[in-house]
Amino acid sequence: MLYLIATFEIKPGSMPAIMEAVMPCIEATRNEAGCISYDLVQSVTDENTLMFVERWKSRADLEAHFKEPHLIAWRDAGAQYFVSRKIEIIENATVEVL
Repeated sequence: MLYLIATFEIKPGSMPAIMEAVMPCIEATRNEAGCISYDLVQSVTDENTLMFVERWKSRADLEAHFKEPHLIAWRDAGAQYFVSRKIEIIENATVEVL
């Protein structure tokens, strides 16, 4: 299993447009092979910081996700609202669940 954490700083006031653009991608991604979970969260301390927190069964599943039309459409539509973005992939990590 691997994790992907994508952190975006967005332009102030752009949240409604982002939500409209991203919902089709979220819904389609959750039905992809290998997707364990796919969630978008907003920081409680900075309303202009969003994070995708994703869990995938394998690197191959994640690589296939990167080529999906719904992800490409979301990236194209959302790009105008991003100030910055950072993608972190965590693989082969020991995760302790309490």
